[in-house]
Amino acid sequence: MPFIDTKLNFSISKERETALKTKLGEAIALLPGKSERWLMLNFEENCRLWFAGENNAPMAMVEVEIFGKASPADCEALTARICELFAAELGIAPDHIYVNYTFSTAWGWNGTNF
Repeated sequence: MPFIDTKLNFSISKERETALKTKLGEAIALLPGKSERWLMLNFEENCRLWFAGENNAPMAMVEVEIFGKASPADCEALTARICELFAAELGIAPDHIYVNYTFSTAWGWNGTNF
C-alpha cells in the first residue's frame, strides 16, 4: 500500500506526469513486497516551496507512505532513484529534493483495514 505524494513549485505537462507515474511504478519495487499494483500517486503543482531561503529554482517535496516497514538501505535506494528520475524528467537538482518516509501499521482499503 504505498502512496507517493509529490509537491512541486512549478507545473508539469501530462506527458511528464505520465512518464513519472510509469517510472515511479517501477521504482517502488525497490522496497520489498511493494509494487505498482497497489501504488497511489499524487502530483501537486505550483506549491509555494522555499528551500535555503529561496524559491527561484525547481524543487520537490516527496513523501513516501507505506504500509509496513522498509530497511534504511531499501529507502536509500528508492531515494536515489527518485532523485535520479526527478532530475532526468523534471530538471530538479537532487539537492533540491526532499524525500520523507512514513510507515504505517494501520491502512484501510475497500471498507476494511489491513
